[in-house]
Amino acid sequence: MNQVDLDDVRRSYARDMARVSASEDPRLEQAFYSVHREDFLPPGPWKLLVEGRYVDTPNSDPVHVYRNSAIALDARKGINNGEPHLHAMWIGAVAPKPGEDITQIGLGMGYYSAILSLLVQPGGRLTGFEIEGELAEIARRNLADFKNVSVVAGDAASRELPPSDLIYVSAAVAAPPESWLTALRPGGRLIFPWRPTIEVALAMLVRRVPDGFEARPLMTSWFIPCAGAASPRGSALPPTPSTAWRIRSLHLSRDRAPDKSAVAVYQHVWFSSAKLRGYNGSKA
Repeated sequence: MNQVDLDDVRRSYARDMARVSASEDPRLEQAFYSVHREDFLPPGPWKLLVEGRYVDTPNSDPVHVYRNSAIALDARKGINNGEPHLHAMWIGAVAPKPGEDITQIGLGMGYYSAILSLLVQPGGRLTGFEIEGELAEIARRNLADFKNVSVVAGDAASRELPPSDLIYVSAAVAAPPESWLTALRPGGRLIFPWRPTIEVALAMLVRRVPDGFEARPLMTSWFIPCAGAASPRGSALPPTPSTAWRIRSLHLSRDRAPDKSAVAVYQHVWFSSAKLRGYNGSKA
Protein backbone atom coordinates (compact mmCIF):
# COMPACT_ATOMS: atom_id res chain seq x y z
CA MET A 1 0.00 0.00 0.00
CA ASN A 2 1.44 3.39 -0.94
CA GLN A 3 1.82 6.42 1.33
CA VAL A 4 -1.38 8.06 0.10
CA ASP A 5 -3.37 4.92 0.91
CA LEU A 6 -1.81 4.65 4.39
CA ASP A 7 -2.65 8.27 5.08
CA ASP A 8 -6.27 7.60 4.11
CA VAL A 9 -6.34 4.62 6.47
CA ARG A 10 -4.97 6.74 9.32
CA ARG A 11 -7.57 9.45 8.69
CA SER A 12 -10.40 6.93 8.64
CA TYR A 13 -9.09 5.35 11.84
CA ALA A 14 -8.90 8.73 13.58
CA ARG A 15 -12.46 9.59 12.54
CA ASP A 16 -13.62 6.24 13.92
CA MET A 17 -11.85 6.89 17.24
CA ALA A 18 -13.49 10.34 17.51
CA ARG A 19 -16.90 8.82 16.82
CA VAL A 20 -16.49 6.03 19.36
CA SER A 21 -15.18 8.42 22.02
CA ALA A 22 -18.37 10.53 21.97
CA SER A 23 -16.03 13.44 22.72
CA GLU A 24 -16.88 17.01 21.78
CA ASP A 25 -13.16 17.85 21.59
CA PRO A 26 -12.06 18.05 17.93
CA ARG A 27 -8.43 17.66 19.02
CA LEU A 28 -9.01 14.00 19.86
CA GLU A 29 -9.39 13.04 16.19
CA GLN A 30 -6.25 14.97 15.30
CA ALA A 31 -4.30 13.28 18.10
CA PHE A 32 -5.25 9.79 16.93
CA TYR A 33 -4.32 10.78 13.37
CA SER A 34 -0.98 12.39 14.13
CA VAL A 35 0.35 9.70 16.51
CA HIS A 36 1.31 6.72 14.36
CA ARG A 37 0.49 3.46 16.14
CA GLU A 38 3.25 1.45 14.46
CA ASP A 39 5.85 3.77 16.00
CA PHE A 40 4.88 2.46 19.44
CA LEU A 41 4.87 -1.26 18.65
CA PRO A 42 7.56 -3.91 18.16
CA PRO A 43 8.72 -4.34 14.56
CA GLY A 44 6.16 -6.06 12.31
CA PRO A 45 4.72 -8.42 11.40
CA TRP A 46 2.53 -8.00 14.46
CA LYS A 47 0.45 -10.30 16.64
CA LEU A 48 -3.16 -9.12 16.79
CA LEU A 49 -5.38 -10.42 19.59
CA VAL A 50 -8.49 -11.83 17.91
CA GLU A 51 -11.15 -13.65 19.96
CA GLY A 52 -8.67 -14.53 22.68
CA ARG A 53 -5.76 -15.70 20.51
CA TYR A 54 -2.93 -14.03 18.65
CA VAL A 55 -3.07 -13.89 14.86
CA ASP A 56 -0.01 -12.76 12.87
CA THR A 57 -0.39 -10.03 10.29
CA PRO A 58 0.66 -11.21 6.81
CA ASN A 59 3.49 -8.67 6.58
CA SER A 60 4.89 -5.47 8.10
CA ASP A 61 2.63 -3.05 6.24
CA PRO A 62 1.50 -0.49 8.88
CA VAL A 63 -2.02 -0.56 7.49
CA HIS A 64 -2.61 -3.73 9.56
CA VAL A 65 -2.34 -1.91 12.91
CA TYR A 66 -5.15 0.57 12.19
CA ARG A 67 -7.97 -1.63 13.36
CA ASN A 68 -9.73 -2.21 16.66
CA SER A 69 -7.46 -4.96 17.94
CA ALA A 70 -5.09 -5.29 20.85
CA ILE A 71 -1.56 -5.91 19.57
CA ALA A 72 1.10 -7.86 21.44
CA LEU A 73 3.98 -5.95 23.02
CA ASP A 74 5.14 -9.07 24.86
CA ALA A 75 3.01 -12.06 23.89
CA ARG A 76 4.75 -14.32 26.42
CA LYS A 77 3.61 -12.10 29.31
CA GLY A 78 0.28 -11.19 27.72
CA ILE A 79 1.18 -7.50 27.57
CA ASN A 80 -0.60 -5.70 24.76
CA ASN A 81 -1.22 -2.32 23.24
CA GLY A 82 -4.91 -2.20 24.13
CA GLU A 83 -7.97 -1.96 21.89
CA PRO A 84 -8.24 1.54 20.40
CA HIS A 85 -12.04 1.69 20.77
CA LEU A 86 -11.79 1.07 24.50
CA HIS A 87 -9.13 3.72 25.01
CA ALA A 88 -10.98 6.20 22.81
CA MET A 89 -14.07 5.75 25.02
CA TRP A 90 -11.97 6.17 28.17
CA ILE A 91 -10.32 9.32 26.83
CA GLY A 92 -13.71 10.71 25.86
CA ALA A 93 -15.03 9.97 29.36
CA VAL A 94 -12.16 11.66 31.23
CA ALA A 95 -11.89 14.61 28.77
CA PRO A 96 -8.25 15.75 29.17
CA LYS A 97 -7.87 19.52 28.92
CA PRO A 98 -4.97 21.85 28.09
CA GLY A 99 -2.86 22.63 31.15
CA GLU A 100 -3.81 19.50 33.09
CA ASP A 101 -1.31 17.10 34.64
CA ILE A 102 -1.77 13.39 33.89
CA THR A 103 -0.29 10.43 35.72
CA GLN A 104 -0.46 7.29 33.60
CA ILE A 105 0.10 3.88 35.18
CA GLY A 106 1.12 1.20 32.68
CA LEU A 107 2.63 2.87 29.60
CA GLY A 108 3.48 -0.14 27.50
CA MET A 109 5.51 1.37 24.67
CA GLY A 110 3.85 4.76 25.01
CA TYR A 111 1.15 4.90 22.31
CA TYR A 112 -1.74 6.17 24.42
CA SER A 113 0.73 8.27 26.45
CA ALA A 114 1.57 10.21 23.30
CA ILE A 115 -2.11 10.80 22.51
CA LEU A 116 -2.91 11.90 26.08
CA SER A 117 0.10 14.22 26.15
CA LEU A 118 -1.14 16.07 23.07
CA LEU A 119 -4.55 16.62 24.65
CA VAL A 120 -3.11 18.46 27.68
CA GLN A 121 -1.00 20.84 25.58
CA PRO A 122 -0.27 23.63 25.99
CA GLY A 123 0.85 23.74 29.59
CA GLY A 124 0.04 20.20 30.72
CA ARG A 125 2.35 17.31 31.51
CA LEU A 126 2.20 13.53 31.60
CA THR A 127 4.17 11.45 34.10
CA GLY A 128 4.11 7.78 33.20
CA PHE A 129 4.93 4.75 35.37
CA GLU A 130 5.91 1.44 33.78
CA ILE A 131 6.94 -1.46 36.02
CA GLU A 132 8.49 -3.52 33.19
CA GLY A 133 11.99 -2.07 32.92
CA GLU A 134 12.50 -2.94 29.24
CA LEU A 135 9.15 -1.46 28.25
CA ALA A 136 9.88 1.67 30.28
CA GLU A 137 13.13 2.19 28.37
CA ILE A 138 11.41 1.64 25.01
CA ALA A 139 8.63 4.05 26.00
CA ARG A 140 11.22 6.63 27.03
CA ARG A 141 12.83 6.42 23.59
CA ASN A 142 9.52 6.42 21.75
CA LEU A 143 8.33 9.50 23.66
CA ALA A 144 11.57 11.48 23.40
CA ASP A 145 10.00 14.01 21.03
CA PHE A 146 7.04 14.59 23.37
CA LYS A 147 8.68 17.16 25.62
CA ASN A 148 5.86 17.26 28.18
CA VAL A 149 6.23 13.54 29.00
CA SER A 150 8.47 11.92 31.62
CA VAL A 151 8.77 8.16 32.15
CA VAL A 152 9.40 6.49 35.51
CA ALA A 153 10.47 2.84 35.64
CA GLY A 154 8.83 1.47 38.78
CA ASP A 155 5.76 0.35 40.69
CA ALA A 156 3.18 3.14 40.95
CA ALA A 157 1.26 1.24 43.63
CA SER A 158 4.10 1.67 46.12
CA ARG A 159 5.07 5.26 45.28
CA GLU A 160 3.62 8.64 46.01
CA LEU A 161 2.10 10.03 42.84
CA PRO A 162 2.45 13.65 41.78
CA PRO A 163 -0.60 15.92 42.15
CA SER A 164 -2.79 14.95 39.21
CA ASP A 165 -5.82 16.20 37.31
CA LEU A 166 -6.12 12.77 35.70
CA ILE A 167 -4.79 9.34 36.69
CA TYR A 168 -5.09 6.87 33.82
CA VAL A 169 -4.49 3.23 34.72
CA SER A 170 -3.92 0.48 32.16
CA ALA A 171 -3.72 -2.56 34.45
CA ALA A 172 -6.37 -4.28 36.56
CA VAL A 173 -6.78 -3.15 40.17
CA ALA A 174 -8.66 -4.83 43.01
CA ALA A 175 -8.89 -1.58 44.98
CA PRO A 176 -7.20 1.74 44.19
CA PRO A 177 -4.42 2.60 46.67
CA GLU A 178 -5.23 5.46 48.99
CA SER A 179 -2.25 7.37 47.59
CA TRP A 180 -3.85 7.45 44.13
CA LEU A 181 -7.01 9.03 45.47
CA THR A 182 -5.23 11.63 47.58
CA ALA A 183 -3.08 12.59 44.57
CA LEU A 184 -6.19 13.79 42.73
CA ARG A 185 -6.68 17.52 42.64
CA PRO A 186 -10.21 18.94 43.08
CA GLY A 187 -12.14 17.93 39.97
CA GLY A 188 -9.49 15.30 39.19
CA ARG A 189 -10.44 12.01 37.56
CA LEU A 190 -9.17 8.49 38.06
CA ILE A 191 -10.01 5.82 35.49
CA PHE A 192 -8.93 2.23 36.05
CA PRO A 193 -9.87 -1.37 35.23
CA TRP A 194 -11.54 -2.73 38.38
CA ARG A 195 -11.05 -6.48 38.86
CA PRO A 196 -11.97 -7.27 42.47
CA THR A 197 -13.11 -10.84 41.70
CA ILE A 198 -12.96 -13.32 38.84
CA GLU A 199 -16.57 -12.46 37.93
CA VAL A 200 -16.25 -8.64 38.04
CA ALA A 201 -14.20 -6.76 35.45
CA LEU A 202 -15.30 -3.15 34.90
CA ALA A 203 -13.81 0.15 33.88
CA MET A 204 -14.37 2.48 36.84
CA LEU A 205 -14.38 6.29 36.67
CA VAL A 206 -13.77 8.21 39.89
CA ARG A 207 -13.95 11.99 40.21
CA ARG A 208 -12.90 14.08 43.19
CA VAL A 209 -15.70 16.49 44.09
CA PRO A 210 -16.17 18.77 47.14
CA ASP A 211 -18.02 16.07 49.09
CA GLY A 212 -15.59 13.23 48.32
CA PHE A 213 -15.24 10.83 45.40
CA GLU A 214 -17.99 10.18 42.89
CA ALA A 215 -17.63 6.79 41.19
CA ARG A 216 -19.39 4.98 38.40
CA PRO A 217 -18.75 1.92 36.24
CA LEU A 218 -18.45 2.62 32.52
CA MET A 219 -18.21 -0.75 30.74
CA THR A 220 -16.81 -4.24 31.02
CA SER A 221 -13.03 -4.15 30.82
CA TRP A 222 -10.37 -6.91 30.88
CA PHE A 223 -6.73 -6.06 31.62
CA ILE A 224 -3.69 -7.87 32.99
CA PRO A 225 -3.18 -7.36 36.76
CA CYS A 226 -1.54 -4.23 38.14
CA ALA A 227 1.50 -5.25 40.18
CA GLY A 228 1.03 -4.24 43.81
CA ALA A 229 -2.69 -3.42 43.48
CA ALA A 230 -4.29 -6.52 41.98
CA SER A 231 -4.78 -8.52 45.19
CA PRO A 232 -7.92 -7.72 47.24
CA ARG A 233 -5.97 -7.54 50.51
CA GLY A 234 -8.08 -6.64 53.50
CA SER A 235 -11.34 -7.26 51.64
CA ALA A 236 -14.25 -7.46 54.07
CA LEU A 237 -16.99 -7.39 51.43
CA PRO A 238 -16.50 -8.40 47.79
CA PRO A 239 -18.93 -7.13 45.14
CA THR A 240 -21.13 -9.34 42.99
CA PRO A 241 -21.59 -8.81 39.24
CA SER A 242 -24.94 -7.15 39.89
CA THR A 243 -24.01 -4.96 42.88
CA ALA A 244 -20.84 -3.71 41.17
CA TRP A 245 -22.90 -1.87 38.54
CA ARG A 246 -24.76 0.04 41.29
CA ILE A 247 -21.67 1.87 42.59
CA ARG A 248 -22.02 5.64 42.75
CA SER A 249 -19.34 6.78 45.24
CA LEU A 250 -16.02 5.81 46.78
CA HIS A 251 -14.81 6.60 50.30
CA LEU A 252 -11.59 6.51 52.27
CA SER A 253 -12.14 4.35 55.33
CA ARG A 254 -10.28 6.85 57.52
CA ASP A 255 -12.81 9.52 56.58
CA ARG A 256 -15.98 7.49 56.78
CA ALA A 257 -16.78 3.98 58.00
CA PRO A 258 -18.67 1.62 55.68
CA ASP A 259 -22.43 1.74 56.08
CA LYS A 260 -25.39 -0.22 54.71
CA SER A 261 -24.82 1.27 51.23
CA ALA A 262 -21.43 -0.50 50.97
CA VAL A 263 -20.99 -2.64 47.86
CA ALA A 264 -17.30 -3.52 48.29
CA VAL A 265 -15.08 -2.94 51.32
CA TYR A 266 -11.27 -3.03 51.48
CA GLN A 267 -8.70 -2.05 54.06
CA HIS A 268 -8.41 1.62 53.09
CA VAL A 269 -11.32 2.28 50.72
CA TRP A 270 -14.89 1.20 50.14
CA PHE A 271 -17.42 1.52 47.32
CA SER A 272 -21.00 2.65 47.92
CA SER A 273 -24.26 2.49 45.99
CA ALA A 274 -25.25 5.89 47.43
CA LYS A 275 -24.65 9.13 45.58
CA LEU A 276 -22.72 11.86 47.36
CA ARG A 277 -24.81 14.60 48.88
CA GLY A 278 -24.64 17.69 46.72
CA TYR A 279 -23.36 15.81 43.65
CA ASN A 280 -25.42 16.67 40.58
CA GLY A 281 -24.13 13.98 38.25
CA SER A 282 -22.34 16.33 35.86
CA LYS A 283 -19.93 14.81 33.34
CA ALA A 284 -16.26 14.66 34.24
